[in-house]
Amino acid sequence: MQQLTDVGHNLVNGIASRYGLSQNAVLHMLIAVNNGGGSMAQFNSPELGGSGQWMRGGMTMVGDMFNYGLKSTVDNLCNELSNVLSSNQVFPTIPAGTPGSNQWWPGDLGSPFSSGAQNNIRYAIFPNRLAVELNGLVSVYDTLDHNIGGVSQQQGSNTSLTFSSQWGTINVDTLPLISGIQPSAAQQDVAAHFTQQAAQSTQQAAHSTQQVVEQNSIPASANNVDAPVNTHPQYSTNETLQIIEKLAQLRDSNALSDEEFNSKKSELLKRL
Repeated sequence: MQQLTDVGHNLVNGIASRYGLSQNAVLHMLIAVNNGGGSMAQFNSPELGGSGQWMRGGMTMVGDMFNYGLKSTVDNLCNELSNVLSSNQVFPTIPAGTPGSNQWWPGDLGSPFSSGAQNNIRYAIFPNRLAVELNGLVSVYDTLDHNIGGVSQQQGSNTSLTFSSQWGTINVDTLPLISGIQPSAAQQDVAAHFTQQAAQSTQQAAHSTQQVVEQNSIPASANNVDAPVNTHPQYSTNETLQIIEKLAQLRDSNALSDEEFNSKKSELLKRL
């Protein structure tokens, strides 16, 4: 369960009491509103009509779509929780530099004077330092005498990071790496990993196909002459007797002669 500060516990308990809801239901909605940046929420709470959505100043959707009382309750609750989140510390602060923190860079760098995100990359600019997070991997660079104005990510099979300074556009890989690994190297490792997996899958598929071919192939005779293939269908004893019975009916109706009937009967009996 999501941890709360003492203030958060008191607020959740008070709101749950006033709305006649369980603390778990209010906490569930609090987390949903927080995940939506305080302006929207997607939730799934049995006490609040199951699955639903809320948008501040906009729509409120609940499982029981014609239950307008429930819609009003959800709207009022979400608005109150949004206000609570904007003016109170209800969740414990995650230390800087740890997973889940908005301050994903190493704590000893302090506060950046600029930060941003683009696609799967986040960056933060400090005096003489540039921190880059790419696919969850954090790297720190010495910016030397560059005054960085922004970081961009080029699209393509070989994604590279560049930044702009008073000296023009510079590739991040040209900066001295202080900690972490080069993003380009990380991408190469990931690409190599997936390439290896693909090769193994291909080998396994080829091996399986070969096994199927071997299992279903018809063995040849010792002198490499193809073994004769039995073109006559095989019948069980019951099936043979049923066919003979039908042939007898055809004979009795003069559709078959006695000679034809006996010939077919003899042929069927030989296959048993």
